Amino acid sequence: MTTSIGQAAPDFTLFADNGDQVTLSDLRGTPVVLAFFPAAFTGVCETELCSFRDSMATYNDIDAKVLGISIDSRFVNAAFVAAHQLNFQVLSDYTRSTIDAYGIRFADLANMPGYDVAQRSVFVIDATGAVSWRWLADNPGEQPPYEEVLSAVRELTSTA
Repeated sequence: MTTSIGQAAPDFTLFADNGDQVTLSDLRGTPVVLAFFPAAFTGVCETELCSFRDSMATYNDIDAKVLGISIDSRFVNAAFVAAHQLNFQVLSDYTRSTIDAYGIRFADLANMPGYDVAQRSVFVIDATGAVSWRWLADNPGEQPPYEEVLSAVRELTSTA
């Protein structure tokens, strides 16, 4: 079952592209955008993460953190971050435990049995650690509604 609005966001500790470990609960007190994506170095994922990159000044201005999450290794994610000059961390859910906790496992990407990835999705986590907004793609080629994500975060920061 997919994590719902109002529910406590499942906690995780994942390796970032730089090798650091990031724990969601350590970020309490600030809004967090979790951008789950299927795979690094694919066209739609590049567009998505570069769109977040290009909006980071706005997210920084409202004291919100953005994290990308995929099943790729931290080494692949590091290469992806470097290739696209991403200005936020990309986390590795290589065990798929986080996508399972959020209920967003997408099975058999590209008709490759066993190649289960994250369903493209965005969760906005409020300062208390609860899901305040979410979006789930109907198919892997769909882009998130970027203005809605930003509006959801702004709503959190304007009431803080």
